[in-house]
Amino acid sequence: MERTDPTMGEAPMTYAVPVRDLPGRQVRTVRTGRSPQGRRVGIAFTRPELLVTAMGADQQWEELSESALRGMLRPLGIDVIQVDPLLVAPPVESVDRQARTNRSASAITWPSVSSVRISTLPSFPAVNG
Repeated sequence: MERTDPTMGEAPMTYAVPVRDLPGRQVRTVRTGRSPQGRRVGIAFTRPELLVTAMGADQQWEELSESALRGMLRPLGIDVIQVDPLLVAPPVESVDRQARTNRSASAITWPSVSSVRISTLPSFPAVNG
């Protein structure tokens, strides 16, 4: 069931959702994350400014309704959306891998990070579907 924004009457809630382009394809996909407990979650922000604060100004995003986001997450087996996480960062292993790649002179390229780690405030619970 789609939530409504109390300040907007009965309009469905829309979120600023981080996305990324798939390399070599003209396809954009939503970014997913892992909670501090390790559970895979969708990521959404109630305002674009909060997305920029958590993920940086270079992070691409799209405005999506909750139902559209859930429709994209469902095939991935994700039924929780973390709303307004404080920090979104690459997993430690990806950072370590990138550091090794940068130190070596080889032409090895690592796949881009699609799942990220998030940190949240207790006052912003995840939304279960």
